[in-house]
Amino acid sequence: MRIVAISDTHIPDRASKIPGVIVKFLQQADLIVHAGDFTSERTYRELKSYGKLVAVMGNMDFVDLPEEETFKAGKLKFGVVHGYGVYPRGNVKELERIGEEMGVDVLITGHTHSPSIHKGRVVIINPGSATGAWGGGGGKGIPSFAVITIGETLNVQICELEETLKVKTYKFEV
Repeated sequence: MRIVAISDTHIPDRASKIPGVIVKFLQQADLIVHAGDFTSERTYRELKSYGKLVAVMGNMDFVDLPEEETFKAGKLKFGVVHGYGVYPRGNVKELERIGEEMGVDVLITGHTHSPSIHKGRVVIINPGSATGAWGGGGGKGIPSFAVITIGETLNVQICELEETLKVKTYKFEV
């Protein structure tokens, strides 16, 4: 299974569209996960047109979505939250606690606008901002996303779109 995770698109408030390179990944995914801050119904509908979508509401959203979701992929249980209310933004100890309360192996989160991955009691994946939109917690201003594949191992690629696509790959036992 191939999951493409994005977050913090902020369309049309802070960005006009998701870059075409990222759209191609979304269109080829078995599952798309958006960890909140669409900021428009239009972006939500666009992502749904690409395929199966799991999405949560961010602190800047007015789209009627749940604040958290879970799903199974392979042997793993995934959780999705935006991450607002976690202080400071992206605090891995607090996110691990949330993941444990949700009973998940992997937690996909957003809100920081910066991609990151952490392996502790729960694997925490933050795909960053798919549009490179600025955020209250900073962020790099570089569009980013995560590609997650599940087989004998959990493979996570953190992808940043500068002049070219830069990819860092992480592998975890499942």
